[in-house]
Amino acid sequence: MSRAMSGTGQIGLPFDLAGQARAGHFIISAANRLAVDHIARWQEWSVPISVLSGPQGSGKSLLGQHFAEISGGTVIEDADRQPNDTLFHQWNMARDSGRALLLIARKPPAAWGVTLPDLSSRLAAAAHVRIDEPDDALVRALIEMGLAQAGSAFTADVAPWLSRNIERSYATVGAAVEQLNRFSLASGRKVSIVVAKEALQNFCLLPIVEGNSGASENTETDKESSRYV
Repeated sequence: MSRAMSGTGQIGLPFDLAGQARAGHFIISAANRLAVDHIARWQEWSVPISVLSGPQGSGKSLLGQHFAEISGGTVIEDADRQPNDTLFHQWNMARDSGRALLLIARKPPAAWGVTLPDLSSRLAAAAHVRIDEPDDALVRALIEMGLAQAGSAFTADVAPWLSRNIERSYATVGAAVEQLNRFSLASGRKVSIVVAKEALQNFCLLPIVEGNSGASENTETDKESSRYV
């Protein structure tokens, strides 16, 4: 899991896209590779505590699950909402026992509003890795995976076209995939660029641009991938 990769790769974990509890994969790209590599090297952490942050829907919980499985360590979700004394106690337990601890939150520690000075200083010194909003390759991969998992038929040019026309955020990608799946399964239509425009413009997930032919391009991305665990 720690080797460098080009393109996108996958960790064989459940993936929940837009609330769909389906079997899938955590997809690795430039947006999350640093976080994935850091988790993979948990035995090399200078102290057995790290912080993972990132947007909603970015796979933080799944990466935390993977961390717990490979390290036997403790994961605290929504760490920014936990009482200061609870986090301080867990921190000291991890330091004294050597059992790895991963704190997960949407925001970086500096934005948690910590009021306990000793905890604040520890968080400031801790390793912190962040998952960024999805890059173009990850947007395409998430769209393709989300459609395929739901059983929606789609044309090869849909994901590349959508990745150029929707906001690059996990929330928007998830909402778009959910709507396309509902539209396709309800209508029995294959998801093409024309169908995607029809389905998503009605829900304000795409701007209405006149004269956009939606012509497909040769946007083949690096297909090299690695499967982990």
